[in-house]
Amino acid sequence: MARVTVEDCIDKVDNRFELVLLAGHRARMISSGQPITVDRDNDKNPVVALREIAEETISPEDLKEDLIHSLQKFTEVDEPEPETVPMIASSSSEGGGDDSDVMLDRMTEEELLAGLQGLVPPEPSDEDEG
Repeated sequence: MARVTVEDCIDKVDNRFELVLLAGHRARMISSGQPITVDRDNDKNPVVALREIAEETISPEDLKEDLIHSLQKFTEVDEPEPETVPMIASSSSEGGGDDSDVMLDRMTEEELLAGLQGLVPPEPSDEDEG
C-alpha cells in the first residue's frame, strides 16, 4: 500500500495536532495488544494507526473518548452524601432512652476558621519553664 500521510487523514480529523494525539494513542493501544483493523503490510504501529484513521476502520471520536479517559487521574462519581447521624448518649446510663431532646451542632467552615483564629495559646506557667 502507498505510504500514508497526514494529508490522507486530515479530512477525518480536522486538527493536525489532535490527529497526532489520536494516532499516537492508537499506536500505544496496538503495542499493548489491541487487535488491528487493517492489514499490517510490514508497517509500524504509528503508520497502522494512521491507516486505520484514514480508512475509517476505527472512529476518531471513539479514539478521542478513550484518550480522554486514559488521561483522567480522577473520575468523579456522583454519590449521595452520608446523612448526619446524631451522637446519642448511652440509654442505659440515663434510663429513659428518649431521643426527642437530641440536638445537632452544625458549624460552617467559616465559623470553624473564625473560632480557630480566636484561640490563643496558653500562657507558660512557672512549672513549664523549670
